[in-house]
Amino acid sequence: MIPAQFDYEAPQTLDQAIALLAQHPDDAKILAGGHSLIPAMKLRLAQPPLLVDLGRISDLAYVREDGGQIRIGAMTTHYQIESSDLLKQICPLLPECAAAIGDVQVRNKGTIGGSLAHSDPAGDWPAAIIALNAEMVAASKSGERTIKADDFFIDLLTTALEPGEILREIRIGKPAGRTGQAYAKMHHPASGFAVVGVAANLSLDADGSCQKANIGITGVSSKAYRAAAVEAGLNGLKLDEQTISSAASHATDGVDANGDLFASADYRRHLAEVYVKRAIAGAMKSVPPA
Repeated sequence: MIPAQFDYEAPQTLDQAIALLAQHPDDAKILAGGHSLIPAMKLRLAQPPLLVDLGRISDLAYVREDGGQIRIGAMTTHYQIESSDLLKQICPLLPECAAAIGDVQVRNKGTIGGSLAHSDPAGDWPAAIIALNAEMVAASKSGERTIKADDFFIDLLTTALEPGEILREIRIGKPAGRTGQAYAKMHHPASGFAVVGVAANLSLDADGSCQKANIGITGVSSKAYRAAAVEAGLNGLKLDEQTISSAASHATDGVDANGDLFASADYRRHLAEVYVKRAIAGAMKSVPPA
């Protein structure tokens, strides 16, 4: 199909992009990687009168360490994160998650900011961002504000971004101590999206007990979520098979699981338990020795 007619702007700076959104509050739609918006436009499920393409704002693509934080520009591609030597060293969950997204073409064009702002219920990044307790920096004509990951994903394709705001940066505290991270995912065989994806971020004491567990889950519900009951079942305990299995059984507590032609709600609940175990096991393997 052919998209409906639209106007197109490609600002060179973030300030120019913000100004365009302010001038066209009801018409403008942001274009980042385009993997979700362009297909929707071709099917005429989305018909924005104006596209504001952020692809030429080079200042929004970066990965750096600054003041004990990892800072990632919203237009950083999945491949840039996957291939970052800095992230492989200090926050391996991010490259591991990036490597699980789509195919090579998708990873070279798609952006972390576009994925997060889209809030697809089967997207990979939201689970990792929740597990890392990240903060999103939103910029608008009124200035900037930070939004915690737990508050960012509101519902299906809905985030806490307000009209006129652009996701500018993702900030993550640099992991310290005996920390292990992993992402475990069941790919949908047709789309590559997560039927279920689990991100685990664990901190262990010297004796091997869990000091802090952070678990993010995607693919199960209408939005990615923190598995608080799983975390509670791990914190302060030795992570043996019984403890992990018991905690994983709470992977979907308080969550309405999605069902579709590929995976019923019951199947997704089962997969969530299985992949929580796999993600925890993977995170434990990556913890440095005491």
